[in-house]
Amino acid sequence: MVYPNPQAETPMKKTSHHRGRAGASAIQRDPQSGSSALRRTLLGTLCALPMSLMLGAGLSWAVPATKDVNTTGLAVTDDTVTVGILHSVTGTMAISETGSVQAETLAIEQINASGGVLGRQIKAIQEDGASDWPTFAEKAKKLLVNDDVAAVFGCWTSASRKAVLPVFEQYNGMLYYPTFYEGLEQSPNVIYTGQEATQQIIAGIDWVVKEKGAKTFYLLGSDYIWPRTSNKIARKHIEKLGLKVVGEEYYPLGHTQFNSVINKIKLKKPDVIYGIVVGGSNVAFYKQLNAAGIDLTKEKPLLLTISVTEDEILGIGGENIKGAYAAMKYFQSLENENNKAFVKAFKERWGDDIVIGDVTQAAYLGPWLWKAAVEKAGSFDIDKIKAASPGIELDTAPEGYVRIHDNHHLWSKTRVGHAQADGQYKVVFESSDLIEPNPFPKGYQ
Repeated sequence: MVYPNPQAETPMKKTSHHRGRAGASAIQRDPQSGSSALRRTLLGTLCALPMSLMLGAGLSWAVPATKDVNTTGLAVTDDTVTVGILHSVTGTMAISETGSVQAETLAIEQINASGGVLGRQIKAIQEDGASDWPTFAEKAKKLLVNDDVAAVFGCWTSASRKAVLPVFEQYNGMLYYPTFYEGLEQSPNVIYTGQEATQQIIAGIDWVVKEKGAKTFYLLGSDYIWPRTSNKIARKHIEKLGLKVVGEEYYPLGHTQFNSVINKIKLKKPDVIYGIVVGGSNVAFYKQLNAAGIDLTKEKPLLLTISVTEDEILGIGGENIKGAYAAMKYFQSLENENNKAFVKAFKERWGDDIVIGDVTQAAYLGPWLWKAAVEKAGSFDIDKIKAASPGIELDTAPEGYVRIHDNHHLWSKTRVGHAQADGQYKVVFESSDLIEPNPFPKGYQ
C-alpha cells in the first residue's frame, strides 16, 4: 500500500508519567563546541544539504519562552536542550553501532548550525551500552531520571531495545530506535526509524523466490530475540509459499567458530543461506565461508542477509562477501541528490574512508524527525511530541521520502543490494511503492 492511502492503526497505550528534575546532570558534551575550523566545516556541510531538508524539518527562528515549551521539568533552558545518545561503542556490537553515533552526532551538529530546535542549541550526553542489555537499561534510566533528557537516540539490537522499553514507558521518555527489527512491538514512547518484518523479511524472501527461483533455505542467526523471531517469521513465510527450511542454527553474540555449520550447509545444499548473524561475528563467519570454498558469486548457495550493512563489510572485507545479497531500505550507493549530499557531509565530518549502512542512515533520521515533531508541537513535552509525530514527513531523507505512520514506524521502500568487492552494494531491486509498516502482520505472530 502506498503513502496516499494510509490506514490508521489501533490507538497506542498511553502513559501519564512525567519526569521532573532529579539533581545535577552528568557532564554534557556539546557537539557545537570546538575550534572555529570545525564550526566552519559544519556550516559547510550544512550548506551542502538541500534547503528543503531544513524547511521540511520545521526550521524555526523564533525562541518561545521556556515556561511555554517545557512544562514537565526536562533539561531545557532558554538557549539549550539536552538529549541522550545511547549505543554500544565497546564490545561485539561496536562494529555496528559506531556508525549510529556518528550519524546522530552529525545530524545534531547540522541542526545546531541551522539554528537549533525552537531556537535552542542541542547538547548531547553520550552513554555506552557496552553490548550488554542490563547496562542499556541502567544508562537509559540515568539519562531520563538524572539528566532529564528531552529525547534519546539509541539502541541497535532488539535485546537492548526490549531492555530499555520499560524504562522509557515508566519514566515517559522518547526513544528514536534506528535498527531494522522483527516487529511485533508498538509503543507510544518509541519512533522506529528502521524497517519491520513485512518491509524487510517478507519482501526480501518474496524477491529471492521470484527472481532466483529459491526453494530451500538454511536459516542462520545470532542467539537472541531479533534473529530468532525474524527467522520464525521467515520460516512461516517460506512454508506459506510451499517451500522448505532445511536447517536452522543459532550462535552466541561474539561467536567466532562457524566451520561446523558451514559443513552442515555444504551437506544440505540449500538454495539460500538466510543470514542474520550480527556484530563482530560476521567477520569470522564470512571469512570462514570464503576459506571453506563457498564462492558467493556463483550463488550455489545464494546468500541473503538482513543484518550485514556496509558498516560490517568494512570489517569483513569486500572480497569475503562479494556476491551476497542484502534486503534493506538504504544503501550508500543510492543514486539520488539527497543521498549524495548526505554522503558528502558524512565523509567530510568522519573521513573519506568511512562507509554508511542502513542503520546509520536510519539513525541520522532520528534527530531530524524529533526536531520536526517538537516544532510541530511547539513544545519539548513528551506527550505533545507523541501526539505530533504521526504524519511528520521528510522528503529529502537520504533514502528518499519518509513519513511517520500512526503506529510510530516509517513508510519505506524495500531494496535489495548485491555485494561488490569494493565493500559497497549495487542496488538490483527497489519496490515501486512505499510499503506501509505493519508491526503485527496477521498469521506471523
